[in-house]
Amino acid sequence: MAINLNPYINWRGQAREAMEFYQSVLGGELTVMTFADMGGTSMGVAENEVDWVMHAALSVSDSVLLMGADHPSHVPGEPQTQQVSISGPAEDEATLRAWWEGLSDGATVHQPLEQAPWGDSFGMLRDKYGVDWLVNIAGAPSEG
Repeated sequence: MAINLNPYINWRGQAREAMEFYQSVLGGELTVMTFADMGGTSMGVAENEVDWVMHAALSVSDSVLLMGADHPSHVPGEPQTQQVSISGPAEDEATLRAWWEGLSDGATVHQPLEQAPWGDSFGMLRDKYGVDWLVNIAGAPSEG
Protein backbone atom coordinates (compact mmCIF):
# COMPACT_ATOMS: atom_id res chain seq x y z
CA MET A 1 0.00 0.00 0.00
CA ALA A 2 1.33 3.46 -0.91
CA ILE A 3 0.88 6.21 1.67
CA ASN A 4 0.94 9.87 0.72
CA LEU A 5 1.36 12.73 3.15
CA ASN A 6 -0.16 15.88 1.64
CA PRO A 7 0.55 19.43 2.84
CA TYR A 8 -2.42 21.60 3.84
CA ILE A 9 -1.65 25.31 3.87
CA ASN A 10 -3.73 28.06 5.51
CA TRP A 11 -3.90 31.76 4.65
CA ARG A 12 -6.15 34.67 5.53
CA GLY A 13 -7.80 35.72 2.28
CA GLN A 14 -5.03 34.65 -0.12
CA ALA A 15 -5.82 30.97 -0.67
CA ARG A 16 -7.37 31.27 -4.14
CA GLU A 17 -4.57 33.50 -5.46
CA ALA A 18 -1.88 31.29 -3.91
CA MET A 19 -3.39 28.03 -5.15
CA GLU A 20 -3.79 29.44 -8.67
CA PHE A 21 -0.13 30.50 -8.53
CA TYR A 22 0.91 26.99 -7.44
CA GLN A 23 -1.14 25.54 -10.29
CA SER A 24 0.75 27.79 -12.73
CA VAL A 25 4.04 26.49 -11.32
CA LEU A 26 3.26 22.82 -10.62
CA GLY A 27 0.53 22.16 -13.17
CA GLY A 28 -2.32 19.84 -12.29
CA GLU A 29 -6.04 20.21 -11.67
CA LEU A 30 -7.31 22.72 -9.11
CA THR A 31 -10.67 22.43 -7.39
CA VAL A 32 -11.92 25.21 -5.11
CA MET A 33 -14.87 25.36 -2.72
CA THR A 34 -15.73 28.68 -1.05
CA PHE A 35 -17.49 29.32 2.23
CA ALA A 36 -20.38 30.73 0.14
CA ASP A 37 -20.68 27.34 -1.57
CA MET A 38 -21.30 25.76 1.84
CA GLY A 39 -23.66 28.27 3.42
CA GLY A 40 -21.47 31.32 4.03
CA THR A 41 -22.74 33.51 6.86
CA SER A 42 -24.97 30.71 8.18
CA MET A 43 -21.70 28.97 9.10
CA GLY A 44 -20.59 32.00 11.11
CA VAL A 45 -18.35 33.36 8.36
CA ALA A 46 -18.22 37.17 8.10
CA GLU A 47 -19.97 38.67 5.08
CA ASN A 48 -16.66 39.95 3.68
CA GLU A 49 -15.15 36.44 3.94
CA VAL A 50 -17.86 34.30 2.30
CA ASP A 51 -15.96 34.18 -1.01
CA TRP A 52 -12.81 32.98 0.72
CA VAL A 53 -11.66 29.41 0.13
CA MET A 54 -13.08 26.78 2.46
CA HIS A 55 -11.07 24.04 0.75
CA ALA A 56 -8.85 23.86 -2.33
CA ALA A 57 -7.02 20.86 -3.74
CA LEU A 58 -4.34 20.91 -6.42
CA SER A 59 -3.88 17.42 -7.81
CA VAL A 60 -0.54 17.43 -9.62
CA SER A 61 0.02 13.68 -9.89
CA ASP A 62 -0.82 10.41 -8.14
CA SER A 63 1.70 11.29 -5.42
CA VAL A 64 1.56 15.12 -5.31
CA LEU A 65 -1.52 16.77 -3.80
CA LEU A 66 -1.37 20.26 -2.32
CA MET A 67 -4.36 21.47 -0.31
CA GLY A 68 -5.21 24.78 1.26
CA ALA A 69 -7.83 27.09 2.69
CA ASP A 70 -8.44 30.52 4.14
CA HIS A 71 -8.60 30.87 7.91
CA PRO A 72 -11.77 32.91 8.64
CA SER A 73 -11.74 35.48 11.42
CA HIS A 74 -14.38 33.66 13.53
CA VAL A 75 -12.10 30.62 13.92
CA PRO A 76 -9.69 30.96 16.87
CA GLY A 77 -5.99 31.20 16.15
CA GLU A 78 -3.94 32.56 13.31
CA PRO A 79 -2.48 30.87 10.26
CA GLN A 80 1.16 30.24 11.03
CA THR A 81 4.16 30.01 8.77
CA GLN A 82 3.69 26.91 6.68
CA GLN A 83 6.48 24.73 5.36
CA VAL A 84 6.35 22.38 2.40
CA SER A 85 9.13 19.98 1.51
CA ILE A 86 9.54 18.58 -1.99
CA SER A 87 12.06 15.89 -2.76
CA GLY A 88 12.70 13.64 -5.67
CA PRO A 89 15.24 11.50 -7.47
CA ALA A 90 17.91 12.77 -9.87
CA GLU A 91 15.71 11.53 -12.75
CA ASP A 92 13.16 14.26 -11.89
CA GLU A 93 15.74 17.05 -11.65
CA ALA A 94 14.38 19.04 -14.63
CA THR A 95 10.85 19.07 -13.18
CA LEU A 96 12.01 19.93 -9.66
CA ARG A 97 14.26 22.75 -10.93
CA ALA A 98 11.37 24.14 -13.01
CA TRP A 99 9.15 24.10 -9.90
CA TRP A 100 11.91 25.87 -7.93
CA GLU A 101 12.19 28.55 -10.59
CA GLY A 102 8.43 29.08 -10.60
CA LEU A 103 8.18 29.22 -6.81
CA SER A 104 11.09 31.71 -6.77
CA ASP A 105 8.93 34.36 -8.47
CA GLY A 106 8.56 37.08 -5.83
CA ALA A 107 10.16 34.85 -3.19
CA THR A 108 12.91 35.40 -0.65
CA VAL A 109 15.55 32.76 -1.31
CA HIS A 110 17.15 31.63 1.95
CA GLN A 111 19.37 28.97 0.36
CA PRO A 112 19.87 28.80 -3.42
CA LEU A 113 19.12 25.45 -5.03
CA GLU A 114 22.66 24.11 -5.36
CA GLN A 115 24.92 21.20 -4.53
CA ALA A 116 24.76 20.47 -0.80
CA PRO A 117 27.50 18.87 1.33
CA TRP A 118 25.56 15.58 1.44
CA GLY A 119 25.60 15.27 -2.37
CA ASP A 120 22.05 16.31 -3.20
CA SER A 121 20.92 19.65 -4.58
CA PHE A 122 19.05 21.59 -1.92
CA GLY A 123 17.36 24.99 -1.65
CA MET A 124 15.03 26.92 0.67
CA LEU A 125 12.80 29.90 -0.04
CA ARG A 126 9.81 31.78 1.35
CA ASP A 127 7.33 32.41 -1.47
CA LYS A 128 5.31 35.56 -1.99
CA TYR A 129 2.45 34.01 0.03
CA GLY A 130 4.59 33.42 3.12
CA VAL A 131 5.05 29.67 2.62
CA ASP A 132 8.49 28.17 3.18
CA TRP A 133 9.54 25.62 0.55
CA LEU A 134 12.41 23.15 0.88
CA VAL A 135 13.44 21.44 -2.35
CA ASN A 136 15.83 18.47 -2.37
CA ILE A 137 16.96 16.69 -5.52
CA ALA A 138 18.79 13.44 -4.85
CA GLY A 139 22.29 13.26 -6.23
CA ALA A 140 23.01 10.87 -9.03
CA PRO A 141 23.53 7.36 -7.67
CA SER A 142 27.18 6.48 -7.30
CA GLU A 143 28.49 3.64 -9.39
CA GLY A 144 29.86 1.03 -7.18
